[in-house]
Amino acid sequence: MLCSNENLPSPKTILSVAASVAASVVLIKSVANDLVPDAVQAFFSTRLKKLSSQLTVVVDELDGLTPNQMFEAANVYLGTKLSSSTPRFKVNKPEKEKQLLVNIDRNQELVDSFNGVKLKWVLVTEKPATSSVNKRDQGSQSEVRHLEMSFHKKHRDMVLSTYLPYILQKHKKIIEERKVVKLHTIDYNGTDYWGSINLDHPATFDTVALDPEMKKTLIEDLDRFRERKEYYKRVGKAWKRGYLLYGPPGTGKSSLVAAMANYLKFDIFDLDLKEVQCNSDLRRLLIGTKSRSILVIEDIDCSVELQNRESDQNETKTTVEEDKVTLSGLLNFIDGLWSSCGEERIIVFTTNHKDRLDPALLRPGRMDLHLHLSYCTFSGFKTLAYNYLQIKEHPLFGDIEELLNHKDATPAEVAGELMKSDDAQVSLQGIIEFLQSKKHI
Repeated sequence: MLCSNENLPSPKTILSVAASVAASVVLIKSVANDLVPDAVQAFFSTRLKKLSSQLTVVVDELDGLTPNQMFEAANVYLGTKLSSSTPRFKVNKPEKEKQLLVNIDRNQELVDSFNGVKLKWVLVTEKPATSSVNKRDQGSQSEVRHLEMSFHKKHRDMVLSTYLPYILQKHKKIIEERKVVKLHTIDYNGTDYWGSINLDHPATFDTVALDPEMKKTLIEDLDRFRERKEYYKRVGKAWKRGYLLYGPPGTGKSSLVAAMANYLKFDIFDLDLKEVQCNSDLRRLLIGTKSRSILVIEDIDCSVELQNRESDQNETKTTVEEDKVTLSGLLNFIDGLWSSCGEERIIVFTTNHKDRLDPALLRPGRMDLHLHLSYCTFSGFKTLAYNYLQIKEHPLFGDIEELLNHKDATPAEVAGELMKSDDAQVSLQGIIEFLQSKKHI
């Protein structure tokens, strides 16, 4: 059917309507110019241009069911950027932590400055979707969170290549500073055979009575070890280091381990071989340890009867013998399976009798640095005197130095005498009498 032209408006009518619309637009614009101040018009004009030049990056808390590392890093980092002018923020304290943790709260704007660039952050929370699929994916979450970061789009490459990696690095440093060092001991009721408590040992390198040169050597060795991740990777070796602490009882071996842990912020895994039934248990225990940790095997010479490797090879393989913890088993796990299940690990062996150890244990790669912790020196005594009495000099120091050159006394014995009185004169006189009662070297 052909359309009829009878219902179409005439050209004259169309032109009349168009002219009327144009006149209305001009009138509205004129009224707006007259009624809306120039400053207001300029504000909205600038705002629109600014919005068009902004870019927003969204950082979700979860990637499916997996936590987003970038969200965690940014959330912790922004918590350190809160100022006294921030009207609202969140505070929480984890059960086993000592510090309060401060974080940005929902819908609170925070502006960070990086290399002269302003970046606006906002924590946005939403109710999860109500569909059955989403309910299953979100689990028991009552809200879904994400961070929005807005900035000028010309800084896009800088944000992705520099700013966000910077936040990841800062997060790692913040977590290390906040970390509470833990002591792990064998617990067969646990899922990984380990139970843990906070390590509240106050020992530091400033308080241990260690020879200054030996202390310097150890600290430098630990620092070098921490910085050589790429080196170990390049040479194809596990990122681990072994130390042997040997010397008479009471010379501070355990305190030195605590000082190392506090210095590195590494957890301690205290492996008492007397509690390990067999090699398979030893394997499970070693796999259950973490990266950035210190594995301590105390009194390695008498923890268990570790047969040497030759006797291991020649003995009859009975069921009873296979159930023992053997030297070969220990060495194989330390060199092989365990060392490849993590990185940045330290193994500390202690003994009162280095001469009793199998040579296979002493070689580099297992015990890389041997530290002899001997009887108390005058330097060690001065450290202890400052720890217990808060003194650096005293007229009786000369007599004590002379006695320590000819008498053997462990740091533990000297510390015991220093604890008997808070009066420096009385305490030091007691040490002199104690040393005089000892036999000459």
